[in-house]
Amino acid sequence: MATFLYKIGRFAFRRRHFVALIWVALLTLAGVGAASAPTAGSSSFSIPGTEAQKAFDLLESRYPGMSADGATARVVFRAPNGEKMSAAANKAAVKKTVKALGDGSEVTSVTDPFKTHSLSKDRAIAYTQVRYDVSGMELKDASKDALNEAAQEARDTGLTVEVGGDALQAAPETGSTEVIGIAVAAVVLVITFGSLIAAGLPLLTALIGVGIGVSTITALAKALDLGSTTSTLAMMIGLAVGIDYALFIVSRYRAELAEGREREEAAGRAVGTAGSAVVFAGLTVVIALVGLAVVNIPMLTKMGVAAAGTVAIAVLIALTMIPALLGYTGRMVQPAGQKSKLLGGGRAAKKPARPNMGTRWASFVVRRPVAVLLLGVVGLGAAAVPAASLELGLPDDGSQPTSTTQRRAYDLLSDGFGPGFNGPLMIVVDAKSSTHPKAAVTKVTDTVKDLKGVVSVTPATYNKAGDTAMITVVPDSKPSSVKTEDLVHAIRDAGGDIKAGTDAEVLVTGTTAMNIDFSQKLNDALVPYLALVVGLAFLLLIVVFRSVLVPLKAALGFLLSVMAALGAVVAVFQWGWLAGLMGVEETGPIMSMMPIFMVGVVFGLAMDYEVFLVTRMREAYVHGEKPAQAIVTGFKHGARVVTAAAVIMIAVFSGFIGSSESMIKMIGFGLAIAVFFDAFVVRMAIVPAVLALLGKRAWWLPKWLDRALPNVDVEGEGLRAHDSDRPKDGDADEDRELARV
Repeated sequence: MATFLYKIGRFAFRRRHFVALIWVALLTLAGVGAASAPTAGSSSFSIPGTEAQKAFDLLESRYPGMSADGATARVVFRAPNGEKMSAAANKAAVKKTVKALGDGSEVTSVTDPFKTHSLSKDRAIAYTQVRYDVSGMELKDASKDALNEAAQEARDTGLTVEVGGDALQAAPETGSTEVIGIAVAAVVLVITFGSLIAAGLPLLTALIGVGIGVSTITALAKALDLGSTTSTLAMMIGLAVGIDYALFIVSRYRAELAEGREREEAAGRAVGTAGSAVVFAGLTVVIALVGLAVVNIPMLTKMGVAAAGTVAIAVLIALTMIPALLGYTGRMVQPAGQKSKLLGGGRAAKKPARPNMGTRWASFVVRRPVAVLLLGVVGLGAAAVPAASLELGLPDDGSQPTSTTQRRAYDLLSDGFGPGFNGPLMIVVDAKSSTHPKAAVTKVTDTVKDLKGVVSVTPATYNKAGDTAMITVVPDSKPSSVKTEDLVHAIRDAGGDIKAGTDAEVLVTGTTAMNIDFSQKLNDALVPYLALVVGLAFLLLIVVFRSVLVPLKAALGFLLSVMAALGAVVAVFQWGWLAGLMGVEETGPIMSMMPIFMVGVVFGLAMDYEVFLVTRMREAYVHGEKPAQAIVTGFKHGARVVTAAAVIMIAVFSGFIGSSESMIKMIGFGLAIAVFFDAFVVRMAIVPAVLALLGKRAWWLPKWLDRALPNVDVEGEGLRAHDSDRPKDGDADEDRELARV
């Protein structure tokens, strides 16, 4: 592989105009496609195989036009102090609001609180419920604007009016966080390379790759039912790996220049060696993202595949466009150890070389491997302890900041009607196979009323055929609580006994039940997902490193860093440690997507650092260095760029901690702390300590397996044949080449 990529690098360097034109054409084509594509909105959401989804599907078939999974909004009114909602002026204001809310094109129904008796016991709080024929993420902006305008008109009469429900659900806004991440990346790259031009190349190619990927997703969004969150994930991952991959190739190019090779040869060797690592690092990320299909949730599968496509583009750009751009920059990109003239540098003065920080740190770890290993493992183990108390759930309006109207509506309803009123459960009774449908429904109602934790049960609503009924149950606990989850399981258990006696099937659904099923499905899929992703990556790394113990150590180190990161997330967002510092206003269950999402994203980035750092050690070992010296050599050449890449990722993810959305805040914190643990504790401390203890055994591979595995030559052994090709600096050749350009 190294020889093949070496030829690609030299070809791209020589035919830079052709290569650059292709990528610009692809970016233009994708941009035109995105601009001309119809607006897609958000993707549909379903959870195949769950009881809640089965109930929704049943309602769609038995109650035509009902839009069971359509968005809902609760407009909550509170009378001024000392007044009742039944007062004439207040009642008139509410009726006017109800009439205005019913005029929307996507509205299917609006309730009148005075007809449905939706008033609190003290008659100070009332609410109206609005149902729409599409989901909250698919709701048009015009409908949301009309909802907010109607609420504001009611506020103008002196009432306190707040709006809750999923009708105001919106895709997380992005923009400033990406700008912060790119700005930090630019600073880190300038410090790393000492050159504005060299620092600009990874940023430029990463933005081009993300532009092509996101534009393609936008162009295909309508046809493939891709939501806005798909492009957000692709942008986040694509930007991260795009900068990483280009950073490693440019860094290797400068190292090759420092060894005296001419620029075309250096570009070829950079792509042949660092590019090989880029290919396999990219494959691990793609495996992690495509592996989300194991969860069997269409939305997650599409997000993973789309993000994996953006990663593949980042790999191709790093292998082709980076050497092409290096051909344009010429001597503006200096060899390693020299600063750009734009920064006031020039040829480095001849003086004794002082070991860099990576060399000094690796030498220390090699001398004290046991102490470093114990300190790293114990530290991460302590951080992982809170993960044992992990509780999964999905955020609701109760987890919103108190400054939002959704949270204030949630609190008003809790005050007026009890905490469980914000998360009612919908029971669907399929009595089509029952000989006495109404008797079966009556038995369900009576059974549920007697369950612990039930506040009220509404009368059944039948379909036209009379063989299906809906019953609404209000728990006495808030939607995200463990008590509510226990009640859902209790109803389902009771439904099994009812079916045995009446042949009527009892299904529990609604937003609360759907969230519980979603969390359970993700929790059940975590172990198979880990087995698939880690297993495939383990096999891939055996091919790369031609070792059994090195990939095993990489996988175990990753699991340790992820558990430590989950422990930190639980400590902050569930236990409330440092909650004020992080801006966490409400603690509660951890978002159910967090563990599997963290595993996928962090695993890909962790394997990036592992591949880039350890392949340089492997290269030194294959070329004759002793195991301990190979570790030091790997850190000498790789520690600086791995550190820069990790700092950039931490900065990008940390930018999301400032979001007002608890879910975005949690993802930002979790990914940032996971990258910190993995890059600086596992890869920089535990990995070299383990390799130092293993010595030559680290690179052991059974002979039969060695013969069976393909030789991908990541360390560039096959490039030795090119050592005699233009070994000198070659500035004159470069000047002639630039003259032709």
